[in-house]
Parts: sequence; C-alpha cells; structure tokens
Amino acid sequence: MDIAERYIRLAHAIDRHSPGFIDGYGGPPDWADRARRDPAELRTEAEALLDEVAGLEDDTRRAFLGVQVRAMHTMTRLLSGEALPYAEEVRGLYDIDPVRSDTAELEAALRALDDALPGSGSIHEREEALRARVALPREDILRVAGPVLAVLRERTRERFGLPEGENFSIELVRDQPWSGYNWPLGNLQSRIDINTDLPVLLPSLPDLLAHEGYPGHHTEHATKEARLVRGRGWLEHSLQLINAPECVVSEGIAVNALAALMDREELAAWLTGELAGVAGLDPDDVAAYLAASRARAGLKGVSGTAALMLHEGGAPETEVLEFLQRYSVASEARARQSLRFLSQPNFRAYTFTYSVGGALVERWMQQDRGNFARLLQEPVTPGQLRDAAVPA
Repeated sequence: MDIAERYIRLAHAIDRHSPGFIDGYGGPPDWADRARRDPAELRTEAEALLDEVAGLEDDTRRAFLGVQVRAMHTMTRLLSGEALPYAEEVRGLYDIDPVRSDTAELEAALRALDDALPGSGSIHEREEALRARVALPREDILRVAGPVLAVLRERTRERFGLPEGENFSIELVRDQPWSGYNWPLGNLQSRIDINTDLPVLLPSLPDLLAHEGYPGHHTEHATKEARLVRGRGWLEHSLQLINAPECVVSEGIAVNALAALMDREELAAWLTGELAGVAGLDPDDVAAYLAASRARAGLKGVSGTAALMLHEGGAPETEVLEFLQRYSVASEARARQSLRFLSQPNFRAYTFTYSVGGALVERWMQQDRGNFARLLQEPVTPGQLRDAAVPA
C-alpha cells in the first residue's frame, strides 16, 4: 500500500474516534475508510508508519510526514486513555512548546491600551463602546467584504500566483467557538464561514478575509493541492488535519497573510478612506480602533496563558473567565466565546498555533520576503521554521 494511502486511511480511522481530527479531504473516496478500530491497533499502526516514513528518500516529504505521523501517534495515545501532561500534548500534536505570557508584560500592555482608548469610563467600557462604533450590521458584512476580497485576490495573484479554477464561497453562521473558519473542499475549492455570534468589526474584516482566504488558508490549500497533489503526486496533501504540526505553519501563514500584501500605513489609509465610506462608518472611529489595536499587541499571548491555566494548572473556569475578561479586555460574552474555544477537545491545544506559528512565520519572513511564497507552495515543518528563523 502506498505510504500516502496508509497515512490517509490512518487519519480517517483516528477521526472515527475523534470527529473533527480531519479538517478537509479531497483525495480518493475509497481511502476515507471510517470503520471503527481499536485505538491500541491504531497506535501500533502509527508506530509502523513512522518507521516507513523514516525510509523515504525525499527529504522534504520525509520531514513533513514524520512530524505529521508523530502527531497521529500522540492522538492514538490519547485515544487509548493515556493521560499526557498538557505541555507534552501540545508538543506531541504540534511540534511546538506552549508559551505563557508574563503578568508584568500583560499589565504594561493594559496600561498602553488604557492610554490609547478614547472617551471616559473604565477600560472595558471604552473598549466595548469603540467596538460598537466600528461594528458592521450583519446584513452589511458580505456587501463590505466584496471590495475587500477584490483587492486581496488581485494582490495575491500578482505577488504569489493563484491556481486556475480556485475559488471559495462565504457564509454567515452562528453558534460556533471561532470567529472565522476555512473548510477545504478539494478541487481547489473552499468554504469560508464567518461567525456572527459576536459583532464583525470593519477594522478586523481585511485581516479576517486575508487569514481565511487571500493569501491565507484558501490560497495555501489550493496552491499546495495544485503543486503537490496534482503536480508531484503527493496525495497526503489532499488531507488537512486539525491536530498536527501543519496547522502551526498554516496558522502562521494566515496570521501574517495581510502583512504579506500591504504595510500598516497602507492598510490604515484603506480602512479610514475607501472602506469606511463603503461601510458608512466614521473614519475617526476606525482610526481610533486601529490605534488601540496596536496597543493590544502585547496581549496576544492571553489565550495561550488561559489554556495553560485551564488544562495544566487546573484553574476553575470562573478564574480563567476572569483572566480572559481582564487581559483580553473583553465583555463576558466575548470571554465566554474564548473559553468555549479553549475547552473544545480538538482546540484545547490549538491556540498556540496562532501565537507560536505567527511568531515563527513572521521571523522567517523578516529574513526574506520570498519565504512567504515558499510557505504557500512547499511543505515546511515548525522545526524547520525554528531552525531557520533569526532571533526576535
């Protein structure tokens, strides 16, 4: 049996026990065998597959499949009932170490945000008031998304290229633990869902659409399908796993996707000019939100720290919720949304793919802007990013 077929069949067997382990699949339908098998048997199979991967001659393929199958092996250990320390779970699934934010640094970031937010009242009151002034009515989201996507797609095509025939649809959804999601459908297609449980903000919309679409998740999946699956016959790339190291690189790409197309000043001019006009919002409110967002940069590790409190430290949910409200400067509703994400079995360790993956890709891009194109086109592992990245 071909190694890609063994890999894909094992992934589907794991997904039978842990629904959602497979994020997308566009390969041969008969390889998607979901017959229920004992986790101990799957663990043995993962170990045998690791040995087979070690014998691959192609260095790139061997490195990628090696870390992916090690994540599968970790999943089979968890499915077999083995209790892994949370940090070991993160390392086993994603080939990265979890990172905890320093409280003093979080407090300094809060003070910077306090200074940046306009108006009077508490920091939470001013944050929520500003968010309300730049929120899009649900019925306007797709209308405003149109011109945003037009620019993002054209720039992506010019800078990185797009496979002929790629496309995606967008749907507005509710009752999800995430703000946006890209579902790879195969055949160069995706579906992007935007969750409207909480308001969608104009200043965040270009980043959201770049993250999920151009040149983020959709662009990466379609490009790799065209180049690796169709071009090289590496059918393992017709499969996307949610609990595997590929997500660290994929989220790192997506976190940095908008910055790969335009700098901060150009983005600010676009948002406060054309896009504020399209949305019918006050440009001064948009500018104020962007200034506050820059002050929030020091708070981006809050979610990971909350996950460590919850899953490693055993903190009660009430304590974690209070932490999220304070350091995310979030309403109770937004904090509960974050806590819901961190509590989901498939996402409990996932949060570090954003912070750690984003930092790894950002540092790699600083070495050479052409590295972003390489990430869209070739399989690269978190370890390879660590080895290549310059110090922060």
